[in-house]
Amino acid sequence: MPPREIRNMDEFAAVSGISRPTVSKYFHNPDSVRQSTRARIEAAIEQYDYRPNIFAMNQNRKLTKNVGIVVPLLADPYFAEIARNLEQRCIVAGYSPTLFSAHGDPEQEVAVLNNLRALKPAGVLLAPLGRASDTDVLAKFCEDVPTLIFDSSVAELGIAFVGSDNQQFTAHITDYLCRTGEPPCFFEMKNPANPNAHRRRHAYLAAMEKFGHSPHVISVAGEGWGFEEIGRVGGHDAFARNLFPTNTILCSNDRLAIGLLTASYERGITVGRGDGSTVRIAGQDGHPHSRYTCPPLTTISHDYDAVSKHAADTLFAAIEGNAERWQSTRIEGRLILRDSA
Repeated sequence: MPPREIRNMDEFAAVSGISRPTVSKYFHNPDSVRQSTRARIEAAIEQYDYRPNIFAMNQNRKLTKNVGIVVPLLADPYFAEIARNLEQRCIVAGYSPTLFSAHGDPEQEVAVLNNLRALKPAGVLLAPLGRASDTDVLAKFCEDVPTLIFDSSVAELGIAFVGSDNQQFTAHITDYLCRTGEPPCFFEMKNPANPNAHRRRHAYLAAMEKFGHSPHVISVAGEGWGFEEIGRVGGHDAFARNLFPTNTILCSNDRLAIGLLTASYERGITVGRGDGSTVRIAGQDGHPHSRYTCPPLTTISHDYDAVSKHAADTLFAAIEGNAERWQSTRIEGRLILRDSA
């Protein structure tokens, strides 16, 4: 019996047992998939005598100079800063960037992606919600539109992933705090909106074990993206219940730390690393306003410039037909020492 006729790429993916996004990557650039996967695809091509309609593929690819930039919440200072960097790089490279915010809502994220299709973008720089994202929708979008995933990785979707090294972030600042005072406890949201929070907690636990200290995690109630108020209310509760076992507190992110600083002030608790201070408080992210808290916040900062440059350059190369095999690039953070710790 002759092999069945394969009418489109969806059917070819089904009979070959390889995901549709991976098959699509191969036909756009065979070197962008693993050698073993490439061998399986080419064996299936031979078996089923399948040839994609290259003309249709090229017609479906966007020929505009539009680039979409999508973040979970544009009001978040970290995402605003990284989006600003990406926007400038797009403009310098001759593209027309458009910013979108998912407003922390999975349905809004899907709506944004649908709206982007109407723009026929040359490519998209996407920071997904993460666990809350509809991965099927993301996968189909990444299959149809050259998309660079940044900040929070979701499987091996898109051209590549570029973000910060959260493992290094937390391990590095935990090491500093252990060497300069009492080992830190970890202050976090019980149900964090950003999936990087989970990675940082795991990194804290591993670092404390490595350094020979007992970890202590204080998880406070609160959902959504109002981190400062969650940190303030949770901080009041934790101080009232004596939940902090040491005088050093490492917060999951700078916005929680800002809320905790406020709670400390409201309770008359002195924050700092000098004599007479009651607690040390540190954060993570390099929040653009962390220099202006009182006292100024010790943090470990994203390398905004390096992350945005690598992300933008990788997308532009793919748009120009120079996509490489999918890879994850995680860039180390920089410790910034200030008076809070």
